[in-house]
Amino acid sequence: MKLYKLSLALLLGIGTITSCSDKLDVSDPNRQTSDNFGNTADELEECVIACYNHIRMEGTYARVGFNIDVTRGDEVWNSSQVWYLPFDDMNDPVTDEINQWIWRDWYYTINVCNFILYKITDENSKLSDRYKYIKGQALFIRGLAYYNLAGYYQNPALITDYNEYKTLDGLYASNYEDGDADGNAQYDRVLDQVENDFSEAMVLLPTKTLGGQWAKGRATSGAAAGYYARTLMMRHKYAEALTVLKDILSTADGGNQRYGEYKLMADYGDNFQEGSLYENNEESLFEVQFLDLESQGTDDEWTPVNTSPNATQGHAIESNYGPGDFGGWADLSVSPWLYNLYKAERTTSGSLDSRLYWTVGTYESDWEGYAYGNMCYKLPMTATDYVVTNNGYGGLPIAKNTNLRTGLYDKVVTGLHCGINLRMMRYSDVLLRAAECENEVSGPTANAFRWIDAVRSRAGLSNLDQSKFNTPDKLFEQIANVERPKEFGCEFGRGFDLLRWGFFYAADRMQQLREHAAVNFWTKAKYASGAYKYTPKDPVDYNNCDKISFDTYVQGHEFLPINQETLNANPNLVGNSANNSSNNASYFTGKGWKVHPVVK
Repeated sequence: MKLYKLSLALLLGIGTITSCSDKLDVSDPNRQTSDNFGNTADELEECVIACYNHIRMEGTYARVGFNIDVTRGDEVWNSSQVWYLPFDDMNDPVTDEINQWIWRDWYYTINVCNFILYKITDENSKLSDRYKYIKGQALFIRGLAYYNLAGYYQNPALITDYNEYKTLDGLYASNYEDGDADGNAQYDRVLDQVENDFSEAMVLLPTKTLGGQWAKGRATSGAAAGYYARTLMMRHKYAEALTVLKDILSTADGGNQRYGEYKLMADYGDNFQEGSLYENNEESLFEVQFLDLESQGTDDEWTPVNTSPNATQGHAIESNYGPGDFGGWADLSVSPWLYNLYKAERTTSGSLDSRLYWTVGTYESDWEGYAYGNMCYKLPMTATDYVVTNNGYGGLPIAKNTNLRTGLYDKVVTGLHCGINLRMMRYSDVLLRAAECENEVSGPTANAFRWIDAVRSRAGLSNLDQSKFNTPDKLFEQIANVERPKEFGCEFGRGFDLLRWGFFYAADRMQQLREHAAVNFWTKAKYASGAYKYTPKDPVDYNNCDKISFDTYVQGHEFLPINQETLNANPNLVGNSANNSSNNASYFTGKGWKVHPVVK
């Protein structure tokens, strides 16, 4: 989608022009306002495009808004020991400027969504299809914004009526009501709104099979249904989520394709490459659109206020992941636990799981002749010359959502230039979530195994031995700590998973997270000198390692604190559990939600 520039007046909802004379009332045609703009479908379409543009900002999905969730999981660690360190350590201070960027950019997005919804006044049954689609997209993107804000900040301010804030003062809405014991009451209110937005969008939006732009990156009824199910699962509404997920499933998996037809791509790698051959494919429910490198402009567009008509329209995820020797910023690396999880099980033909190839940038003899082979960008890799992310601290490079394995470029595409679309929801997620919900509702049934085995089969793995997973706890362990990490390793969402599973509120789960997050620093020079006898690939001994991210976890910091400058500027806002270092376990258990015990 091409970038359209909306005026600051429309973005902020301020600025009106009135005549000085009571005899002449003339509007300046060169200055758009909330009164004279947005009154036609064409103008509202421009606003919709602005919404999509905002989900490609620094704080949404172009860099930190994506990567901070990746770092708070157990699949990735901060190998630079600088940029994302407070988020990896889960003790981010309230004065950290970076965490405010997510808040800032999602509220810019919400504001434009609210403007669209303010302008569409007819009830849904009276709307033309075009207006239904416009409204449905605004609801979907607003729901997406609040889904992210609640998952990051716990108790964000809920602002839904554009008519109530014609000035900036109206953006200072309260995130706390009389009688609230903590931030979780607001968390519930926000997620109630998210459920409402997604459920309404499900009805208004077309399916992906409509074709045209709807098959190439716009929100569809299937995307809304998938995110609706995700939101329900955040609050353990498994039976309701299962009903929705079953409707998304293909007929081969027992669904009715109510929201369009989806299926797994035969090649897992098709989900992580740029270009029309791979993007917006049959597995994708929703992905964020970025222009291929050769199609981009020149201006890095980091924030909503420096919107440029010549924007690059790429993302900087690759910059953070890319090895330093190839021009990357070398910030984040794969957990040795995740790497060795892939290595623990071979396919039915005896080869490695191909998902390892697309997730971790390591040399493996199995990769000779597979895809682009043992290449790091365009340089051949060897069995003994290890490529590490950061030269000072080591780390296994993240290949996913980068060009390390695509064969296109000889070095990291830095800045906001990476053109690989970020697949935010894939059909494999629907399958594994359906299996999880089925297990929560009815235990390890044949359906649950069938959906898990569909994902495993694509990877060439054998079906699960059902006799080994004959209790809900055993099957949950397999889903949470084997199937999901191997399918979605180093993708956005692991931090959200840990929240909904309550892993921060049980001692055995916290210990498990610590073990997953244990890493050793490693440099080529010390390895060559004999100072190290281990390699970056080796499993890490929890009791004898250099770093354990979750050892520094501070209670309440499964969420990000609301930035102190934001609190100072907004007198109606209060902090959350991360601001107060308070424990959310009582909220979780008070809902009757279960933390599954660790099953070895």
